[in-house]
Formats: sequence, structure tokens, C-alpha cells
Amino acid sequence: MTDRKEQLAANLAQVEERIASACATAGRKREEVTLIVVTKTYPASDVRILHGLGVRQVAENRDQDAAPKAAACADLPLSWHFVGQLQTNKVRSVASYADVVQSVDRTKLVTALSSAAVRAGRELGCLIQVALDAESGERGERGGVAPDGIEELADAVASAPGLRLDGLMTVAPLAGPFAGRQRAAFDRLMEFSSRLRGNHPAANMVSAGMSADLEDAVAAGATHVRVGTAVLGVRPGLG
Repeated sequence: MTDRKEQLAANLAQVEERIASACATAGRKREEVTLIVVTKTYPASDVRILHGLGVRQVAENRDQDAAPKAAACADLPLSWHFVGQLQTNKVRSVASYADVVQSVDRTKLVTALSSAAVRAGRELGCLIQVALDAESGERGERGGVAPDGIEELADAVASAPGLRLDGLMTVAPLAGPFAGRQRAAFDRLMEFSSRLRGNHPAANMVSAGMSADLEDAVAAGATHVRVGTAVLGVRPGLG
């Protein structure tokens, strides 16, 4: 085992232990929660090691990092999630490799993703990113649609060719009434998810929680947690 493989294996084991413990505490089965490893700023070689350690779901938040990494790992059976704020000029590239776009937050993006997916002959899973710090009609500081815009956007995704409505995603807000209250934020997201499933029963994916707050997300009922630092470590600054 290389040093890097040993490090990643140990980190993965710790994260797995945290998820399993959180599931036990919440009275949930471990298989109800899927780990997505966010590999931003880390090389394709790490993705290959992670695959060898059993990871099948990976995420990126910048197309310029994701596209070459996905190409370099195209021979591996991986599901790629795009989790960052997405500009429409990057949509064609993202649609060529992403299996799920977790950051859908405006109708213009839905239209662009639909066109790109159809052109590429692919079906893209989509999550509506919910901004719990956004007022009606606004977007959040870290992207996302205000809660009162969820239903309209979900209907747009569900009716768009080449797209599949999978559920909701949020990032714990740094401002507003839920700042510093991750569990309350994730509980609110679950309320929105329950409401969404009334009209879209198959949209049952709830992506919430990261390295620092995955336990809160599991307790609230999240189906997917997005973990980067706790698995890959803190990347040293350049220079």
C-alpha cells in the first residue's frame, strides 16, 4: 500500500464509522445514506485510489477541474456529481460527464441543461439547490433558489427533455435564520422534500451535510452526504 492509499483508507474508515454511528443514533439503516466524496483540487490519481477502496460516487464543484478528471477516469464505473454553482457557458461540458447536477437553481439553467443533455444523448439527474438564506425571488449567497421557488423549478426540470428530477440539495447557510443551526436547516430541507414528493414521488434524493455536519444531515434524514476534507485531507496552499 502506498502512503497515500493508506491515508485515504484510514480517512474513509473514519468517515464510514461516523456515518454508521449517526445512522444508528437516528434509528436508520446504514444503506439509507450514500457517501459522495468531493474530490475538488485533488488529482485523478486520488479518484483511482478511492475507486479501489470502494468509492463509487464522486463530486466536483468546478468544471475546469472536473472535465479532465472525469476524462482521465472514464474507464472506471463512477457516478459523477456536479455540486458547484454552474454558469450556462459550462453546461455543455458538464452535461458530457456528470450523472447528476446538484446545483440547479434557475429556469435558464434548466433550459441549457436540457438542450445539452439531448444533444449528448444522455439523461441528467437534477437536484434543486435550496437556499435557506434567500428571500423570495432571490438566490442564496452560495447559490440556490429561495424556498418559494422550489415547486416551479421542479416542474420545469420534470418536464424538460433529457432531465430527471431526483430531489433537493442544500448547503448549510452562513447567514440568515439558519446560520450556525445546521440541524434546523436540514430539518427544514426535509420538510420541503416531503412536500415535493407529493407531486413528484420519485424525487426522493436529499443531499445535505459535509465533513463538519454530516451527523446533523443523517439525523434529519438526508439520503446523501457530500464529504471532501474528512476523506482527502486539507490541501496545502500553493506558493
